[in-house]
Amino acid sequence: MNRTKPIQGELFDLKNVIESHAINYGLDFYPVVFEECDYDTVNILAAQGGFPSRYPHWKFGLDYDQLSKGYAYGVQKIYEMVINTDPCYAYLLKANNLVDQKTVMAHVYGHADFFKNNYWFSGTNRKMMDVMANNGTKIRRYMNKFGQDKVESFIDKVLSLENLLDHNLLFEKRKKAIKIEEEEEFDEFEGQSEALKSFFRTKKRYENEKGEQGSGSSKSENSEVETLRDSSLPSKDILGFLMEKAPLKDWESDIIGMLREEAYYFLPQRMTKIINEGWASYWHSTIMTNNALNPSEIIDFADHHAGVMAMSRQQINPYKIGIELFRDIEYRWDTGKFGKEYNDCQDMNKKLNWNTNTKLGRKKIFEIRKTHNDITFVDEFLTEEFCQRQNIFTYKFNPRTNRHEVDSREFKEIKSKLLNQLTNSGSPVIEAIDSNFSNRGELLLKHIHYGVDLDYGQACETLKNISSLWKRPCVIDSIVEGAPSRILFDGKEVKTQKI
Repeated sequence: MNRTKPIQGELFDLKNVIESHAINYGLDFYPVVFEECDYDTVNILAAQGGFPSRYPHWKFGLDYDQLSKGYAYGVQKIYEMVINTDPCYAYLLKANNLVDQKTVMAHVYGHADFFKNNYWFSGTNRKMMDVMANNGTKIRRYMNKFGQDKVESFIDKVLSLENLLDHNLLFEKRKKAIKIEEEEEFDEFEGQSEALKSFFRTKKRYENEKGEQGSGSSKSENSEVETLRDSSLPSKDILGFLMEKAPLKDWESDIIGMLREEAYYFLPQRMTKIINEGWASYWHSTIMTNNALNPSEIIDFADHHAGVMAMSRQQINPYKIGIELFRDIEYRWDTGKFGKEYNDCQDMNKKLNWNTNTKLGRKKIFEIRKTHNDITFVDEFLTEEFCQRQNIFTYKFNPRTNRHEVDSREFKEIKSKLLNQLTNSGSPVIEAIDSNFSNRGELLLKHIHYGVDLDYGQACETLKNISSLWKRPCVIDSIVEGAPSRILFDGKEVKTQKI
């Protein structure tokens, strides 16, 4: 897609100025490549997760249509987009004025710093631009060979499971399985995804070592087998489990491997929406107000910044919650409002005016951006005083008045509800428990219940998709209407029974 062009002239000069400010503040990032495009192109890129080349699928067209209508009706507007790669690619909207362009650039450098330094992103593939393009090429070949409808229908089923992932696998170190001599030889798995290559090689190596042990050879204590997953049960990595254990054709396993790799690439972004956007917003606000704004631009910046930070009763605004939490942390650690002595103080007036002038705020927020995700960020640093100051409540919809109304002002309920929404990015936590349930080769799954029931309709459809891949009946244990229940799809219909 040749609908973007590198920035030049005044925009390029602005980029250098903003970059120098970011570096002076201590931000550390991979090189950032800014490109300029129109809004239709931004919508296309956004619909494809920010990547110009993806595999063909109807969902990208659907997302593009929704984004285009949102812009046309004035419901939403995309100001920036930045991709977690090395170098980072960022897209600027041609229609933006210079104030917006400077703000977006400063925001992008905040994201770029977060991508490079946050621990949850440490295992991501920084060359994902090439991987996405290669995946698209291979899937097109499969469509030409086996038929577009057949391949697209299979992709539909896999995408319905792309949120059933194991967060711990983000940090699983890849072990060296193939000797240097083997890597230099002809690759018998040429054309397969890296995940599927790993599986085939691991299987072959296991069989070879098993044969060596059977002939009396001893296995080296230091020999290690490369793996991208833990295939033992229970396992939350449903896609990895199906790729390894389900009776699939090679092209089906390859597609699962590709889509699974992409899902794990996007997973850290789902886990860090609040802290990531908060960090980027903190720095665009800091750089603009302290360094980059001209006096004539202050009102425009304040107006647009306020629009981005507006809160809603229907859902939280990650930009607003994130930036305010970082500001609150910086203030508390600058004034010493933390630690045992402060927490044990019972004099409210003394606590209100507490200031030991520690000046540790900036150091603290840099530490936080390195180690935390949304759940740990909110769990550790969301305080009752913060909620009161920001007027954060829980809301519920009142059908009688046809509007959202305050449900609770209690801090524990507010925090609990927010953490529930962030757990597994709001998706259910599912484990594969038994691959031979009832001794009939059925797959038993378990819903790890965190106080929120499964959507029964979606659960039934997902169970059908898993069964289609597993080629046998599938069962999931959950809680339905407050009672432990078992949902079974036998290949023809869904049944529910109490257990």
